[in-house]
Amino acid sequence: MPNSNSNTYNILVTGSNGQVGSEIKELASNYPYNFFFTNRSNIDITSKDDIRNFCQTNSINVIINCAAYTAVDKAESDIEYADLVNRKAVKKLSIIAKELNIKLIHISTDYVFDGKNFKPYVEEYKTNPQSVYGKSKLDGELEMINVNPLNSIIIRTSWVYSYYGNNFVKTMLRLGKEKEELGVIFDQVGTPTYAKHLAQTILDIIPEIENSKVEIYNYSNEGVISWYDFAKDIMELANLNCKVKPIETFQYPTPAKRPHFSLLNKKKIKEKFNIEIPYYKDGLIDCLKRLDVIK
Repeated sequence: MPNSNSNTYNILVTGSNGQVGSEIKELASNYPYNFFFTNRSNIDITSKDDIRNFCQTNSINVIINCAAYTAVDKAESDIEYADLVNRKAVKKLSIIAKELNIKLIHISTDYVFDGKNFKPYVEEYKTNPQSVYGKSKLDGELEMINVNPLNSIIIRTSWVYSYYGNNFVKTMLRLGKEKEELGVIFDQVGTPTYAKHLAQTILDIIPEIENSKVEIYNYSNEGVISWYDFAKDIMELANLNCKVKPIETFQYPTPAKRPHFSLLNKKKIKEKFNIEIPYYKDGLIDCLKRLDVIK
């Protein structure tokens, strides 16, 4: 928890109805910050004038950009819109952040990598996105790095789920009640990220962010599992009798290519901000309790 003597932070949270934005909203009262929660209806992040006016009117000194085009498969045919939200908007937020001396925290993804690695990805590893979504997110990162607003960071994360919105955990809970048997992919390996844990980390580190060049950090929960293992955990904890069978990626074709391996090395963020990252199952248990699935 940050110390309450910290400077007053007036924080603009974009995309505040998404998973991470909604979790920040719920945690907001625990922090000595002033929050401005926005979405498409009250700020157009594709317009520099709109961003500038909002930031000047409300004396914004931190932006947490949770807005993103995240429909991974749809992006394959909706290239222009994915680019607008994931690249162009990030460039505009970066330009205004630099102009008005605002800290910008931008959320990115493991999809910037090709998933062919055999050990956890460090931040400096060569990017090679395999999907339109991944490319649009990488392009957004590059725009931000190029503009280089002071005291700004990119956080790459993976397999995000939450109490809010649509996600893998909620899909498994629904299918677990409807079906006796379910095939889930076992040859894609990574770590789930509980949006509440990511939101907490972002809010905790705000006062500590100080850098002259945009820094990239990885964040997911701890642990290593496949989607199959994750589904098994969900069924078991929720006491559902649905049998989960392992299947290979080719048996479940999707328009966008998924990374087979997306483990992120979190050493940099842990050491820099002196944080502990919870184990993935602790996040899952907390989420299921909030969803009233378990006591």
